[in-house]
Amino acid sequence: MGDVVRLGPRRAAPLAPPEPEPLWREVVGRRLREARLARGQRLADTAAVAGISPQYLSEVERGRKEPSSEILAAVSGALDLTLLDLTEHVSGELRRTASTSVPRGPLALAV
Repeated sequence: MGDVVRLGPRRAAPLAPPEPEPLWREVVGRRLREARLARGQRLADTAAVAGISPQYLSEVERGRKEPSSEILAAVSGALDLTLLDLTEHVSGELRRTASTSVPRGPLALAV
């Protein structure tokens, strides 16, 4: 007869890895787009009021560009937002995602 092979305990299926932490520019861009759409403004109109090109605003909204504080102030102003409104919203979103995400960059651990 054959040998009896004991099987170890069943292993649980691995959990899906956490999402990477969103970049500041991605969250800022999403917030600006949300604010613009909530106001019913076209991208070109908001860009014109802010004094930037529609292409640049589009890249900011998609999280592709890291806008300067001057650009953020201009776009926020065009959307009737203060920089404080913008940064509070962005930091709140980053705070909410922090517990379910992993840092993107190098990680140093103390020993």
